Amino acid sequence: MTPSPNDSPAAPNAQDSPAAHPRPSTTPTTPEDFAGNLAAVRSRLEAAAERAGREASEIRLLPVSKTVPEERLRAAVAAGITQMGENKVQEAKRKSENLADLPIHWALIGHLQTNKARDAAAFAHEFQALDSLRVAEALDRRLQALGRSLDVYVQVNSSGEASKFGLEPADVPAFLAALPAYSSLRVRGLMTLAAHTDDTSRVRACFTTMRELRDAGLQAGAVGDGQLSMGMSGDFEIAIEEGSTCVRVGQAIFGARPAGGEHWAGPRRA
Repeated sequence: MTPSPNDSPAAPNAQDSPAAHPRPSTTPTTPEDFAGNLAAVRSRLEAAAERAGREASEIRLLPVSKTVPEERLRAAVAAGITQMGENKVQEAKRKSENLADLPIHWALIGHLQTNKARDAAAFAHEFQALDSLRVAEALDRRLQALGRSLDVYVQVNSSGEASKFGLEPADVPAFLAALPAYSSLRVRGLMTLAAHTDDTSRVRACFTTMRELRDAGLQAGAVGDGQLSMGMSGDFEIAIEEGSTCVRVGQAIFGARPAGGEHWAGPRRA
């Protein structure tokens, strides 16, 4: 069973503020650049774990490589990155094919349409945004045909924001109970994006809700080993204090995304 954080929520502190950790001032392009950014993120991760009385080794760092060109991803791998999170199936598929000579574990972390299930089943090592039985059925059918299985996390809309995908918290138990019918899907735990706000109490409340859902799922034997994927570049320290076992960090490692994409602003950014 996954260790729990302290029973009482950690008190807010200076690290709760996204402004306390500005994004990298330059775009990393060399293995040395990436190694420096990784070291800075790991230092923050370890400090958050220590505040929560947890072992940093129980928290996985998943670098989010969406929109990052392949030549820079090669430099990132040279710096020691072996896992990458991608939002869009087509982008991830292309990268997985063009970087097939590298030992990369590909995690799909964005919404999946049923018509993309075939592609996802062919290359992904895990899928962290399952929120529909239609998608579960489509993935299972494609995986069965390929003789593969896939680690999945159930996405929960813990903030209640209409702009986000994910199940309502009240719908999670019934959804988890239905997933054993799809035998190629290995349920590992839950995933969320916190509220899009600078109000850290609201962000923390999202993560607390997730921990409570995970604990209930463990009691029911419905969430595998009870992983919690929550926390991004601006809020992963709060997520760790509330029990996250996987933090999805993009801009703090890869730098700001191109204009027209998501920007570094607020505690929700990956």
